[in-house]
Amino acid sequence: MEREEDNSRGGRGDFWLLVLAGGAIIGMAMGIRHAQGIFLLPITLDRDWSREAFGFAIAVQNLVWGLAQPLTGMIADRFGARRVLVGGLLLYAGGLLLMSQAQTPTAFTLTAGLCLGVALSGSAFAVVYGAISRLVPAAQRSRALGATGAIGGLGLFFMVPLSQGLIGMLGWAGALVALGIACALLLPATLPLNDRPAASAAHRQSLSAALREAFAHKGFWLLNLGFLACGFQLAFIATHLPAYLADRGLSANHAAAGLAIIALANVAGTYVCGWLGGLHRRKHLLAYIYLLRAAAMAAFVLLPLSPWSLYVFCAVMGFIWLGTVPLTSGLLSQVFGVQYITTLFGLVFFGHQLGSFLGVWLGGYLFDATASYDLVWLIGIGLGVIAALLHWPIDDREIVRGPAAAPA
Repeated sequence: MEREEDNSRGGRGDFWLLVLAGGAIIGMAMGIRHAQGIFLLPITLDRDWSREAFGFAIAVQNLVWGLAQPLTGMIADRFGARRVLVGGLLLYAGGLLLMSQAQTPTAFTLTAGLCLGVALSGSAFAVVYGAISRLVPAAQRSRALGATGAIGGLGLFFMVPLSQGLIGMLGWAGALVALGIACALLLPATLPLNDRPAASAAHRQSLSAALREAFAHKGFWLLNLGFLACGFQLAFIATHLPAYLADRGLSANHAAAGLAIIALANVAGTYVCGWLGGLHRRKHLLAYIYLLRAAAMAAFVLLPLSPWSLYVFCAVMGFIWLGTVPLTSGLLSQVFGVQYITTLFGLVFFGHQLGSFLGVWLGGYLFDATASYDLVWLIGIGLGVIAALLHWPIDDREIVRGPAAAPA
């Protein structure tokens, strides 16, 4: 049984208001990030830059996001998520505006990499899920996280064609400006996510005590390692799948359709995974997800490639694409409580982003070295099996603290 804490809201209207507001913010932040790839050719051709320059900026974005997430999480846990979300959206808007004016690869890396990386740490699912976890009763928490992620997943699906349309009408720089304005216009969605903790001092824990407690918990580190596998698999597939398909004779249209199927299946899958997290042990669900990913990747590589095998693979992977996120966040809440959930999730999320960096970078490096993606697929499959084995023994019992052991 999960603990009830702080300022939970129980009304049905409040529930859906929080879910819609959080989902809209996640959809905007993650949707723009998901659409970054379609800016590659317009920007590099117009500026006469190499693709490596564009890719390096996005790689920096992943690392900065992972490094900044624990820090923004600490701020959100101390001062409330709403302030962090406002800052994240404003920084996102400003970063996109500056990105549209970048004249050199260095300036582009500072805007698309550094600025947007920090902005994502303050506007994507980590801060939103932390606020939802505190504002929704424990009995509804898993379903709320899944529903929020599902609504946010719609942003991944719609932002690609929307960005393509904006580029066609306004050019790539004008499209970035329009997306920046959209981020600023979303600021009212932060109003319901006012999760400033209101628990009595007698039952509060200091941040240093919470970190010591987490670092001494074996399951915390197992979650970190498992999330690294998640980041590796998703980043590799999202970045290198189109090139892999082109090498095997399928067209760019097939690749675009596959990515769209992933985004659409993710909407349903994230909600279902969150809903199942309220019925079954989350660590077991996470283990099953990683095993299913490994099996799907192995079947995709070993079976003859065709458009239909691609679409089935993308549907399966999409259904469990971001389903690990609400389950991981929910598992942290279940074990450690919600007072510092954003900080703790941020620390675990760094493992995910480290895996994302390795998935993107190793995918290109090993292909250049071997002229094949086979070894990278094999690594992704192996990491899936290892992640499943790491999650199974996690001790998911709630940590019970007494007032004397948890000073304010």
